[in-house]
Amino acid sequence: MNTRQKKILATIIEEYTTTGLPVGSHVLVEKYGFAVSTATLRNDMVHLEEEGFLHQPHVSAGRMPTDKGYRYFVENVMQDQQLSKKEQQKMQKELLQLRARNVRLTRTTAKLLSVLSGNVAFSGMPEKNEFYEFGLRGLLQEAESEDIDELCRLAEVLDYIDERCDVLMRELPNDETKIFIGKENPISEISNYSMVVSPYHDKSGGRGIIALIGPKRMKYDKNKSLIDYVKKFLSTSAVIIIIISL
Repeated sequence: MNTRQKKILATIIEEYTTTGLPVGSHVLVEKYGFAVSTATLRNDMVHLEEEGFLHQPHVSAGRMPTDKGYRYFVENVMQDQQLSKKEQQKMQKELLQLRARNVRLTRTTAKLLSVLSGNVAFSGMPEKNEFYEFGLRGLLQEAESEDIDELCRLAEVLDYIDERCDVLMRELPNDETKIFIGKENPISEISNYSMVVSPYHDKSGGRGIIALIGPKRMKYDKNKSLIDYVKKFLSTSAVIIIIISL
């Protein structure tokens, strides 16, 4: 993949993440200012499609990323992103207030993350078998009709997520944040979603896990930064947090 093709792939992912619509060559020129002809862009897009990085849903449509395209983006294009100072200060203030009041962080942290992120949040403490989720109703309300079956499978997985924690833990032999895309997902029932997941250790040495599940067109860089920040803050709490991206 040459430099221009890499930029094309990254731009298509950016646009598709925002709109959910296949991206045509005219969008790359008119909106993103590519200084080559639409014919040249189409040739590059055909090459990327032949290599498995893009998919064209039908002949007259633009292109959308494949799982392979997302994987290449995550490993070779995406840069680590930090939450803004404003975002960090807001989260830290709320979480410190919760901790000072000695409230149950498993429940309140999930609720806070749901409110702050606009996503669906799930939290739990495996050692105490306590699990909570917030915001799933909002995700269902925003869903297109063709997504309902997938969302029902996701809801069912959330109902039994405590039974899947061991599956996730086996995929996390070290303390690094991992990103699973589509069929890479260790929970096979939600293979049309992506997951950003990381383990952490509390003060007593107990091992917890935090994860984010959402559509494959999620903002991987932002979601990873959110997971990393929460992981750092909760390093003294044996909590599982799962955020479902809208």
